[in-house]
Amino acid sequence: MSRARGRGAVRVGRGRLTHVDRGGRVRMVDVGDKPVTAREAVARGAITMTAAARRAIRTGAVAKGDPLQAARLAGIMAAKRTAEIVPLCHPLPLTHVAIDLRARRDGYEIVARVRTSAQTGVEMEALTAVAAAALTVYDMLKAVDRTMVIGEIRLMEKRGGRSGTYRRTAQGT
Repeated sequence: MSRARGRGAVRVGRGRLTHVDRGGRVRMVDVGDKPVTAREAVARGAITMTAAARRAIRTGAVAKGDPLQAARLAGIMAAKRTAEIVPLCHPLPLTHVAIDLRARRDGYEIVARVRTSAQTGVEMEALTAVAAAALTVYDMLKAVDRTMVIGEIRLMEKRGGRSGTYRRTAQGT
């Protein structure tokens, strides 16, 4: 690991660890000089479950209520509070959060789309939204299925800011 010049970030490989100063201490990145731009991020994840759990959702037999609606709300709320959950994230004025839960053969795919006009991106907000939505589904169905698995949480795309557009390819890069 070599030290980067200029802004004081530690350099690793081709990238920079912008949240680490020259002394190796974590820090919140100063985005004060960056322009406000429109930004958007899409994250995706999944929760797998038994046929009994899927049936309970479809038939409205979950005692706590509709887990899909609760998961949408949890995802929106989590995106709005990401800076309180992830220590080095900046609080952002979100302009849009959408959570979509799509039935799969083995459970549900969860997609979060988050937008803002700010000095830094909303990737963490989208990822946090997916995680919170999946955890809410788990919480509401754990009496039916404790074998559920939450996974595959990843950034699918992001737009805006200095680094431009990123889209995950089929190979995952």
